[in-house]
Amino acid sequence: MQALDPQRYDIQVIGIRRDGVWVRSSTGGLDVLSQEDQLPEVSSEADVVSIEVALDVDVAFPVLHGPWGEDGSIQGVMETLQVPFVGSGVLSSAVAMDKGFMKTLLASAGLEVGRYVAISDRRWMADRAAVLGEVAALGLPVFVKPARAGSSLGISKVSREDELIPAIDQAREHDPRIIIEASVEQAREIECAVLVDDHGHPRASRCAEIVVREGHDFYDFEAKYLDDSADLLVPADLPAAIEQQVQQVALAAFEALACEGLARVDFFVGPEGEVVLNEVNTMPGFTSISLFPRMWTSSGLDYAALVDRLVQDALRKGTDLR
Repeated sequence: MQALDPQRYDIQVIGIRRDGVWVRSSTGGLDVLSQEDQLPEVSSEADVVSIEVALDVDVAFPVLHGPWGEDGSIQGVMETLQVPFVGSGVLSSAVAMDKGFMKTLLASAGLEVGRYVAISDRRWMADRAAVLGEVAALGLPVFVKPARAGSSLGISKVSREDELIPAIDQAREHDPRIIIEASVEQAREIECAVLVDDHGHPRASRCAEIVVREGHDFYDFEAKYLDDSADLLVPADLPAAIEQQVQQVALAAFEALACEGLARVDFFVGPEGEVVLNEVNTMPGFTSISLFPRMWTSSGLDYAALVDRLVQDALRKGTDLR
């Protein structure tokens, strides 16, 4: 809101409560939010509106994470109502949200995604022994993840065999579909931002690195949002050839999933310089300290210009088949 020029944009603030009810600010500000705990919450006191009224706008910026916000659901609503919006459409959003299908498509495009096992609810219930045999072939340690959760919710690093079933049960609390990935040990966690330029061509930013401090096995929810236990290094201290390879793979992943507007592409870079593609996020974190805008600031595009470019890209692409 602060980044958008009030002389050019009339901003409407919309929130979606946990019960699915849509609300809109009565003042045009952030009164739709309350902050009684560490994280903000959409207020139960805000004015309730219908979806059609809420989306009676020229363009929408759906800064939403996780199921129903980043998985193609809300994108489908906006496509149906013919409201232009920032970011990827239904297919790309849905595929990128499901880590198993995402990795299948990325691998089919010839990109190195590491070894993994995707487990549907039906397979887990019908043939648990066969599934566990496939997982055993990955070796330890592994990461157990809900296939379609966001913000690292429900993820566990498993280093011992007796930890595996509890980790699977925990992931299944968030999603009946899960994915188990072989850990890339001693790897650096590297990120690259992709943005469509004024001519509709995707461009890659300088890279960033996440260094998780002692007390966390990986960049989990607490490290991301609650206890400030990770260092976010922008730009990453990478050899030029490795950074260029990461940028090229990020662009290839963006194209492989038919993404639009923006994406943050996450990698592991191993101790020998091997580049492994982890995942694609179609609506990355967007605070002023989030990695996506910081990577573009490091690449010469400040926050206000970044937000404006995304809004203009959404207006340009419209809602027709693309």
